[in-house]
Amino acid sequence: MADIGREIEFEEYEREFIFEGRSDELTDKDIIDFINKHMELKKRLIELEQLYKSNHPILRQGRNKKGGYKPDNRLVVNFPKYIVDTLNGFLMGIPVKTSHENENISNVITEIENRNNLDDLNFELSKKMSIFGFCYELHFLDDDSKNGVVIFSPLEGFIIKDNSLRSRKLRGIRYGVNSENIISGTISDDTHVYDFIINEDELLVDYENGKEHYFGEVPIIEYVENEEYQSAYEPVETLINAYNKAISEKMNDVDYFGDAYMKILGAKLEQKNIEQIKDNRVINLPGYEGKDITVEFMGKPNADGMQENLINRLERLIFTISMVSNVSDESFATSSGIALKYKLLSMLNLSNILFPHGYVISE
Repeated sequence: MADIGREIEFEEYEREFIFEGRSDELTDKDIIDFINKHMELKKRLIELEQLYKSNHPILRQGRNKKGGYKPDNRLVVNFPKYIVDTLNGFLMGIPVKTSHENENISNVITEIENRNNLDDLNFELSKKMSIFGFCYELHFLDDDSKNGVVIFSPLEGFIIKDNSLRSRKLRGIRYGVNSENIISGTISDDTHVYDFIINEDELLVDYENGKEHYFGEVPIIEYVENEEYQSAYEPVETLINAYNKAISEKMNDVDYFGDAYMKILGAKLEQKNIEQIKDNRVINLPGYEGKDITVEFMGKPNADGMQENLINRLERLIFTISMVSNVSDESFATSSGIALKYKLLSMLNLSNILFPHGYVISE
């Protein structure tokens, strides 16, 4: 079996943007360096997003490496989507409730929730966290001077933090690249949001027309799936690739048996009857006179049991390591309340990491 893993540079996993100096020492060159680092990180983040969208590596590998006459199926079992959607259905199926003991403050919170449709935003935030390992929430004042909230993925920007114990936010960066490969976006600090453009490796910031945001700190909040900034399915990525490989090879075997070679032993066929052995799947070996003629299909050694064991083991490992329960398993339908609780225990433990104040499953 060919290698299904990939070599990953350590730097690809450095998903925090930490500035080693003081805030007033952060230069334009430092910001450009952080943007370049983020553009490298985006390559890995796009890979994770493609996994969720069913565009797996097996589909992008070269076709017909075995020869044009051999089956070359490329099957994808989208475990990443199943893991993300199941986990977030468990975590966010019941919307997050917020309240405050002060009625006036509670009313303001409710008004912000209704205005920004926070239930949908929270679900989208949680989903993107599971896909990328982290995500951002941007706060702003809209045209009516009301609090606005939007979600943006780590593909669109990042936060620069200092190296203190509290990891204080220094700058928030959002940017895009146009068709002419020009980078432009916004930089936010504790008080203002500024437009910028990068022209010939020079950062040009419009400090004169910065917009005050009144939040008292960088108006971007970072949410992380875990301390390692890993996607919910990243720890089982190689297992998923192996599963796709195994089940595709199994489908190739099915096609092979549907197009088995015929062998004819003891008789010589004319060349005109066999145009191409590969296309017609015929093997002709002439025998000696007086020998019996054998006409039958060739059988390939059957490794079905070994393949099934591998596929089943990979599937179990994927759900075990990702800590997401296989709720489509037939045993769920017949499980008692206590047994069901233990089946969901892994997701409960994972939810307690994301929601440390508690998440209760009723028996």
